[in-house]
Amino acid sequence: MSTSTLAVDPHLVSAQAAARARQAHEQRADALTAGHRERKARGEKHPVEDFLFTYYPFSPAKLRRWHPGWEVSYDAAADHDAHGGPVITDLDAAGHRSWYRDVPAGTSTGHRVITRRADVERYRQERADALSFMTRLLSASALGSRRPQFGCFGLHEWAMVHRLRPGQQRHEDLPLRLSQSETDAVVEREKLVCSHLDAFRFFTPTAAPRNALQPTRERQVEFDNPACLHVGMDLYKWAMKLTPLVPSALVLDCFEHARETRVLDMEASPYDVRDLGYGMVPIETASGKAEYVRRQRALAERADALRAQLLDVLAPLIDGTAG
Repeated sequence: MSTSTLAVDPHLVSAQAAARARQAHEQRADALTAGHRERKARGEKHPVEDFLFTYYPFSPAKLRRWHPGWEVSYDAAADHDAHGGPVITDLDAAGHRSWYRDVPAGTSTGHRVITRRADVERYRQERADALSFMTRLLSASALGSRRPQFGCFGLHEWAMVHRLRPGQQRHEDLPLRLSQSETDAVVEREKLVCSHLDAFRFFTPTAAPRNALQPTRERQVEFDNPACLHVGMDLYKWAMKLTPLVPSALVLDCFEHARETRVLDMEASPYDVRDLGYGMVPIETASGKAEYVRRQRALAERADALRAQLLDVLAPLIDGTAG
């Protein structure tokens, strides 16, 4: 096929622009994961900042991969250096990028290039069930779709240590703010209303029956609460599972939101994290409950804005208008 007969993509991102975008993303990702990577090299763990790398199955290296989003095509030359060697880690021996489709095209200046774009059709075919589930979950847990519930007060972390003996806590290196008996009393005095399966499944055997709900994976779309901290953090999980369809800038926005949310999660927990430089939200008191709800509302609003962006990316893929 001659260059003159190749289709010209007016939205094609040049190799130079794509390389700059990739480098900017890598620098931002590296800054966000630097502390975790340094601690891991020293064999250290941080119960707050490292949580996103243990709770979710995504490494810093995967977070570092740049994806422009399914709507963007870019010159595949951006993925190679001046000598033709790969500058990204997800190229095969033939130079094809995983989950991308390469198509010959022309440019406005008459040059022949290989355009690279997320393989939408493959994703829709091989991950159809997952795509449908994530879309339904994100839609159902939007503030405009479901009334948020602000009465949980972060008690899920307390329910995870209810009536445990020394040595059984998940964060044994962190002291409890109250004694074990006082911590147990808070769980037994307050109403447990956790609706998030991946928090509820860590409840102790004595705490689980006290919960007003019994969330399951099958009912997650029905149960996920727009105000739930874990539902907000999970936006990072869904964004990562949706790559390469979702732009990497949005993925990092979701990661930053999850990291900020984890701070409140632990400050309101039964653990004392003040020696790590954090504050304390004593949800066993009226003032602590008020502070928790105030911060929870702000996080829920920011989460909803990110959720809307994710749904905007997905909408053409679901209604069939994606090109």
